[in-house]
Amino acid sequence: MNRRCFIKLAVKGSAAVLLAKGLDGIFRPADVLAGTASQRFVFLVDTYKCIGCGFCVKACKLENEIPFDADVSRTWVERYVVTGEGDVLADTPREARNGFTTGRFERGHGTFKDIPSEKIKKGFFVPKLCNQCAKPPCVQVCPVGATYQNADGVVLVDRKWCIGCGYCIMACPYGMRFFHPAFHVADKCNFCYHRIHQKKKPACVQACPTGARQIGDIRDPSDAVGKVIRTQRVAIHKPEYGTDPQVYFIGLGEEVR
Repeated sequence: MNRRCFIKLAVKGSAAVLLAKGLDGIFRPADVLAGTASQRFVFLVDTYKCIGCGFCVKACKLENEIPFDADVSRTWVERYVVTGEGDVLADTPREARNGFTTGRFERGHGTFKDIPSEKIKKGFFVPKLCNQCAKPPCVQVCPVGATYQNADGVVLVDRKWCIGCGYCIMACPYGMRFFHPAFHVADKCNFCYHRIHQKKKPACVQACPTGARQIGDIRDPSDAVGKVIRTQRVAIHKPEYGTDPQVYFIGLGEEVR
């Protein structure tokens, strides 16, 4: 029996006790992998600039070992249309990795809906990714510490520690987590952590042709993204959950789910 199977069996019998007592006595990856407390990474999405090209999704999959044809992704783009009657339609065909090549809306199970252009009142695109919550529920429920938050605010998943219990996937109120189809562990966006600590942009930011996606350091007073967040009208997704998301949006409509 390998280490992962052993831990998985042990957790099934003791997870409730561990969660009740806390994880202070358990060794965790977070204990040895620490970020920089002087930094706090934040993300800025400008929905006015997003054109739904899907370049960000392609770049993310290639950079982060997510099988291109798998129907899961660390980031995706949603298309919204509001009709004159007040109906709201949203879809994200294949996570929008191939962009939006048709005006037909996917309704699921191979069904589509055509919206005549004269009935469209408003249309826009919204990129989605892990919100890197300041109060992440996924961290709280992980029974082995495989999901943890660094001092720089980024929530990470250690693939070697994850036992695939799925608690974190169920706990995320934004639906940002999934089971990796090849590694069979929990996965999600981590702001391309391996890149940002080398002073490189995340793959999706680098691939975006319009500058709709940006990353910054909110603790750096000279940081351009931080300045926008502090001085312009920005919004967070579903603030009612109280998780304090660190992904901020410009032009986030109330129609966004």
